[in-house]
Amino acid sequence: ALLTESGGASVQAGGSLRLSCDVSGITFERYCMAWFRQAPEKQREGVAAIDTNGVPTDYIHSGKGRFTISRDNDKRTVYLQMDGLKPEDSAVYTCAAKWFESGCRGFNSFRYWGLGTQVDVSS
Repeated sequence: ALLTESGGASVQAGGSLRLSCDVSGITFERYCMAWFRQAPEKQREGVAAIDTNGVPTDYIHSGKGRFTISRDNDKRTVYLQMDGLKPEDSAVYTCAAKWFESGCRGFNSFRYWGLGTQVDVSS
């Protein structure tokens, strides 16, 4: 599997970004997808997850109302729309995939990972 993120950038607080994750090498429509992030000296945390039908299943509490996860199974791509960005959203954002039989809720048991894209939000 190959997961390739893009869309990270440096933005000012209050701005928006749309991250994309292009996926190849797996049967994309059978995989639950999620976005994670990791800031320096902090643990990786789940940001948003989505099931195989495109229904979001989980959001990080701080992202509810600001972040929207979506997917296009025809394009084999998952997206993360982030609005109202805050400096504390700065991190490397990584997408991940797990087989649907693992259950799409939650941020556990993801098998395939991308390398990440950097998001920097300045105040």
